[in-house]
Amino acid sequence: MMALVAGAFAAAPVASYAQSTVMVGGEVMYPSKDIIDNAVNSKDHKTLVAAVKAAGLVETLKGKGPFTVFAPTDDAFENLPEGTVETLLKPENKGTLTSVLTYHVVSGRIDAAELMKQIKAGKGQAKLKTVAGGTLTATMNGAKNVQLTDENGNKANISVYDVYQSNGVIHVLDRVLLPK
Repeated sequence: MMALVAGAFAAAPVASYAQSTVMVGGEVMYPSKDIIDNAVNSKDHKTLVAAVKAAGLVETLKGKGPFTVFAPTDDAFENLPEGTVETLLKPENKGTLTSVLTYHVVSGRIDAAELMKQIKAGKGQAKLKTVAGGTLTATMNGAKNVQLTDENGNKANISVYDVYQSNGVIHVLDRVLLPK
């Protein structure tokens, strides 16, 4: 979910971040490409890409950023109550869809090391302000796994970390988080 308000942080040069490629959805994600140009190739993020298009957020996520995107997989969307995705994709629900998508985006580039550092500094939790205006709470779920909790108490685990993009970083989620 790519969200989308221009980041409050200045974009750091991509060269300062890890340059290795990561496989997501059976496809290579290139750190030289932006969030959208990589996401459209992931076989695990077709629903997310369709939602970003329906919400009119493509240009925003192709923008300078940087953005940290917590990207739910297609399976995550399928686990929502029946009919939810179809309802959100209707033109009359664009506002709600935009809120859900931007709830998965944080301004700035927060890689796994920084996220874990923030959790440690917060004595076991980090509060992440989303571009939708809500808060996600990051905690450790085991020794090396980060779990995000939305304002409704729903939890999602990060399954793939640090998919670097030219305008941010993506972490893949196993569930969709919902704003209040």
